[in-house]
Order: sequence, then C-alpha cells, then structure tokens
Amino acid sequence: MSTPTSAAEFTILHLGLGSFHRAHQALYLHQLRELGDTRWAIAGGNLRPDMAETIAALQAQNGHYTLEAVTPQGERSYTRVGSIALVLPYQPDLAPLIALSADPATRIISFTVTEAGYYLDAQDRLDWAGFADLRDDLEAVREGHAGHTIYGALTTLLRARMQADAGAVTLLNCDNLRHNGERSRSGLLQFIEALGDTALRDWVLTHTTSPNAMVDRITPRPTPDVAERVRAATGWNDRAPVMGESFIQWVIEDRFINGRPDWARVGVELVDSVAAHEEAKIRLLNATHSCIAWAGTLAGYRFIHEGTHDPVIRRMAFDYVTDDAIPVLQPSPLDLAAYRDVVLDRFGNPAIADTNQRVAMDGFAKIPGMIAPTIRERLARGESIHSVAMLPALFLAYLERWHRGQIPYDYQDQAMDPAAAHAICEAPDPVAAFAADPTLWHELAGDPRLVASLREASLRVQHFILEKTP
Repeated sequence: MSTPTSAAEFTILHLGLGSFHRAHQALYLHQLRELGDTRWAIAGGNLRPDMAETIAALQAQNGHYTLEAVTPQGERSYTRVGSIALVLPYQPDLAPLIALSADPATRIISFTVTEAGYYLDAQDRLDWAGFADLRDDLEAVREGHAGHTIYGALTTLLRARMQADAGAVTLLNCDNLRHNGERSRSGLLQFIEALGDTALRDWVLTHTTSPNAMVDRITPRPTPDVAERVRAATGWNDRAPVMGESFIQWVIEDRFINGRPDWARVGVELVDSVAAHEEAKIRLLNATHSCIAWAGTLAGYRFIHEGTHDPVIRRMAFDYVTDDAIPVLQPSPLDLAAYRDVVLDRFGNPAIADTNQRVAMDGFAKIPGMIAPTIRERLARGESIHSVAMLPALFLAYLERWHRGQIPYDYQDQAMDPAAAHAICEAPDPVAAFAADPTLWHELAGDPRLVASLREASLRVQHFILEKTP
C-alpha cells in the first residue's frame, strides 16, 4: 500500500485526532523523530463526522500543526509537530481507516475515548440496555456496515486486518479510564461475542495485545487567541494549533505484540504495571480536577485556575486528597503528597485558561470511576468519608443548578439519563435519591453511611454557595 507514511517503516493508526492526542502522543513521536529515529509515523482519523474544520486544516497543512506549551510561570514555547504523516478524511464506511488497518506496516492502533465512551457497567459488562448507540452499532456491524463506537469500529478494522492476514497489532489506549487496556479489551471481546464472530474473537485473542497506559497533560480546547499567539511567535497562520501545560507524562505497560517506537528515549515510562501511577492520577488529579470545576461553577468562576486560587475551594481539594485519597493508596512507590502539590500548582496555571465547562462534563461517569472507589475503600476500612463526600455533594448541587437551567454553559454528560437526573432533583429528598442512583453508586447505592455523609456534606456545600452569593 502506498501512502505518505511509506517514508516510515511502521505506522501507528490513531482514532480520534483531538487536541489531547496532538498535544501528547503525537508530540512524543515527533520528539523521537527529531532525534533521527524516523521509522514510525502516525496516520489518524475520526470515527464520527466531528472536527471537520480541524481535519480539513490538518489535511491542508500535511498533518503539521503548532503546539503551544505554557509553564505555571506563564512562559510559552512553540513546537511545530510533524509526526502525523497522513490525515484520513472521515467517511461513513470508514474506508480510509479500514485500508490502513489492513496494512501490515500498521503495527499499533491507538485511540482516545472519553470515560463514557466505553459503555461499561460496574462489572465491566457492556451496558446494552443503557446505550442505544451501542445497540445500533452492533446491528450495523451485523448487517455488514462499519461501526462507529470504539468497539464497533475496532471490530470493523480488526476484521479487515484478519482477512488481509496483515499480522499482529497492539491496541493502545490513550485516555483516563482505569485499567484502560484490560477494560477496553473486555468490552471489545464482548462486542465480538455478541456478533457471534468466533473466528474474529480467536484472532483477536492471539494476534493483539492491549497494554494499560496512563496519560497526563492538561490540554484545554484551543481558543482563537492560541492561533494569534502562534502567528505572532512563528509567523505561520496555523489553522489547527493546540496548547497545553508544560507538564507531560506517559506510562505504558510494555506489552507490544509487533514492535513499538523507542519511546523511552523521549521520556515515556515503559513499565510492568501502571497501577500505582494510574490510581494516583485518577484520584489525585482527575477527581480533584472535577471537584474544582464543580465548585468553581457554583462559585461563579469560569476557569479552573480561578477556583484553584480560591482558598475555600483549594482547601476542599487538598482535604479530599490528604484525608481520604492518600491513605487508601498507601503504600505507594510514588510520593503522593508531592504529587498532590504539583497537581494543585498545575491547576493554578492561569495561562492554560482551562474552563470549568470542559472539566465538569461527564459527572455520571466520573463519580463511579474516579470518586466512588475512595468512598468504597474508606467505608470498607470503617473510616470517615467526611472529606471525599464533598465531591459528590458538589456535583449534586451542580446537578440541581443544571436542573433549574442555571448552569452558564452547555453541560455534556454521555453517561447521564437526563430524565433520571431531573427526577433526582425533583425528588422530595434529592440527597437520598442521588445516593440511591445505581449508575453513580452501583453496590453502594442507598448505603446509610453514604446517605448520612452526603447529607452532611450537602449542608457544607450549601453554606459554601451562600458565602459566594452576592
């Protein structure tokens, strides 16, 4: 197959050319290529017809774009990233992606998906009942069409690869889901089993691996002033720039079935297990991020750094981590207190201008994935959940404001059933209804200890809101 990636020996096919991929994985490969190792290149495209302007701009720019990085001190640097050798146009039949997936030179298929995009319940079973798009995707693939959920798409791509006898391929997650490789692999195999394609299931089991990975870099949605700064700094009228904080981290379990770039040369940590890094990041960074976004919205702030610099909100986040999260993560090979402090410094970076809107989204996926585990483990040990209870209490107050139409932006939540969420807010006892919701709490739903702690935390949240009300 002749493509612009043929200048490289091997291809990483990436699904989802959003800002995070371009500020993170694509940068690492760019840095490796800058060292002279040009054996690998990226080909990328989207599974849905979104980001049309950005995709068109990247195509016009031969995959090149500028990354603006900003330190907590406000120092900016600019890198023209050139590791994306081929930008694939979106087609409903996914034909360009299928062609690349069936190319033996493609050795890794990577993807970036939001937490809610995995459709998994508390037992990591596909939630067929809860998601019509998942059921529709299964039917589409069954009828011979391309799938557009992550599972339907991977099924479509891997079936083409199997039929082409193109060899083994690593499936690499680049997102925030805990145990992301294992869980996405489980979901994929369940999808294939629902199709009844035993040949593909057997091929996936023997010809693919799915290493767990942990990714970290705050990457806001780029605003028009990013392009203006890029033009002023570089002279290039870049139509697809991205920006992110200067901090960057990537930890991957070294289980690649058919080769990989020599990422260790550019700072990627290749390890036997990502578990300790993953838990620290999800609980000390991701959950704290949501805490600040929900509290900041309730306080009338627009940006994450504003809430981080509010001493009351900062104390909520600090106490959650210090009192409840760190104790259940010990012992850890990481210095968790130092990690907490670095995280809060990063969130306080005003140059990032990360919005509460971006970080507050998907609460119905984030509470069970990022916050409930700490509550569950504290309760199992007979310990207080005083500090961690503030996070779901903040979300409940946020949800009630959403219910009244008083959130000053569009709230997006793929895992939320809007009717059920409105019903919680309209209940005679919203705290009890919230604590009983199985989507949020699974086996903890209705636990009297959870209800009591949420009730007390909700009073503290109401006091906080009153103090912030002019």
